[in-house]
Amino acid sequence: MNGHETSARVAAEAWESLFRAQVALMRRFEESGDFAPLRAREYDVLFTLSRAPAGRLRLRALNENILITQPSMSRMVERLERRGLVRRDRADDDARGLVVSLTEEGAALQRSIARRHVRTLRRLVGGALSEDELRALTDLTTKLRRRQEEIRSTG
Repeated sequence: MNGHETSARVAAEAWESLFRAQVALMRRFEESGDFAPLRAREYDVLFTLSRAPAGRLRLRALNENILITQPSMSRMVERLERRGLVRRDRADDDARGLVVSLTEEGAALQRSIARRHVRTLRRLVGGALSEDELRALTDLTTKLRRRQEEIRSTG
């Protein structure tokens, strides 16, 4: 095997391991009821908005952070809006654009779910890795995400 084939194999094995770990953990989070009364992806919308400036993002930017199709995202945001958890407004600078914002009720629910979820994270993730390993994992996954942004912006 040459260096290129070895590198490709190692990259594939690393990705597969990361992906399978994420699947296993997401199953455990679901089993623990971490996201109730929401589904994991609905919580992800609230979480993503909670980290956005002023708790608001364009629908397009929100969709870039969550792994679902744009039509599915639009329907999910509509459902969350009917529940009073988010609000949709026209973008100030683009009449066709939508901005999604957390409501007070949505922010309160997100914080409540986050507290429960952090306890599960501490048990499942913190129980498996040392603090140094957790920091290294954070550094590595951040590096992977940033590289994807670089590749997308350079074409």
